[in-house]
Amino acid sequence: MSVRRLAEASLQPASFAFNRANAAAAMQWINKYPKGREQSAIIPLLMLAQEQEGWVTKAAIETISDMLGMPYIRGLEVATFYTQYQLNPVGTRAHIQICGTTPCMLRGSEALMDLCRSKIHHDQFHTNDKGTLSWEEVECLGACVNAPMVMIFKDTFEDLTPERLAEIIDLYDAGKGASVTAGPQNGRITSEPITGLTTLKSEKAILKTTRDRDAKAAAKAAREPAPAAIVAAPAAPAQASAGPVAPSKASKPKTDAPETSPALETPSPAKVAPETEKAASVRAPRHSAANANKAAPEVEKVLKQRSGPIVKAEPAAAFKAPEAKGTKLGAAGKTAAAKTTNAKPTSAKTGNAKTGNAKTGKPSLEDKNRPAGIARPALVDDLKLISGVGPKIEGILHSLGIFTYAQVASWKKAEREWVDGYLSFHGRIEREDWVKQAKALAKGGVAEYIRVFGKKPV
Repeated sequence: MSVRRLAEASLQPASFAFNRANAAAAMQWINKYPKGREQSAIIPLLMLAQEQEGWVTKAAIETISDMLGMPYIRGLEVATFYTQYQLNPVGTRAHIQICGTTPCMLRGSEALMDLCRSKIHHDQFHTNDKGTLSWEEVECLGACVNAPMVMIFKDTFEDLTPERLAEIIDLYDAGKGASVTAGPQNGRITSEPITGLTTLKSEKAILKTTRDRDAKAAAKAAREPAPAAIVAAPAAPAQASAGPVAPSKASKPKTDAPETSPALETPSPAKVAPETEKAASVRAPRHSAANANKAAPEVEKVLKQRSGPIVKAEPAAAFKAPEAKGTKLGAAGKTAAAKTTNAKPTSAKTGNAKTGNAKTGKPSLEDKNRPAGIARPALVDDLKLISGVGPKIEGILHSLGIFTYAQVASWKKAEREWVDGYLSFHGRIEREDWVKQAKALAKGGVAEYIRVFGKKPV
């Protein structure tokens, strides 16, 4: 990919501002993205700026970056990456993009480029003497069936010849580009063959409704009596009939076997009374778990006990996570885990003051290393701004009397280890440095957090 640079400083305007219509359109684009993701609107906003000014200026990139709250370098990265943005002044009345990919090249796009070299400028991205026209070669524009083609602004012009493109260029140069009809320029409709449709000429082959309608009309004609003149006429020899011969059941044997019984056909031409059919039918055997359990192993190749699932013992060598050791697996384990999660912290009455609760493995609330708790204040800090603290962990901290950033910021090592004992996944307090995050939030809120960590708290 070629290097794309901004235009020279002498060509850059001093400032940029959207006009009223484009300013409203820009706000509509920004509002399409969720809060905190507004920077995703930079691509459509740059296109609005290009449509307004004719090309993307440095001032436009910086203005749009300020609107979206993003560094200038991020805006420059987008503008210089996508070739749809013109970084230098182009023709004020038309910038012609000629497709040079294989289908268009095989259909004569080189001749179209030669025409632009002679009528506009020898080099791409250079305007003509009046500054009204410019051109460039681009990759596939997506109308390969109607090659060769060009794009001017948002319109495509297909099935071009050098003569027709010369007429279009002259019209745009004269300010009459709106009078040119976009699309194929040789009378073709959409992308069908130039000689007209060669397939799908009739919908009879693809629509079931038309096939059913024709079948009903043919059946009705066959049921109507023939005119007298045709009845009186002698029958033609069988050999003269050229139409298809209908299938016949003359050779079908008449037996009592189920394979040839008309009562088993669906739908059956033979009508059978419901009582007769019910009397001849055999009821399905009732399900019996006891009988099913007696199925011989050689029949089903496996022991199938219908009374309930077979609980298989866990291999002794199976790996267990440290926090899962000693817990049950399966449905019983999930129930036990839910009870453990929702259990309240142990107290002196339910657990040992030094060792904590042996059942839950959580430290005692009367341990000397427990951080000092406070009563719930009127204004509670949003502890979820600390990376690693979610709604569930915030609820645990509240149950322990932890409501403010200042409390977390004051934790010592022993206190951090005590709180860690109440978390499902241990070690995250040290790993994600809750204390440093809490100090920044306690000192200056989100602004101080961004200054310290270079990003917003998540």
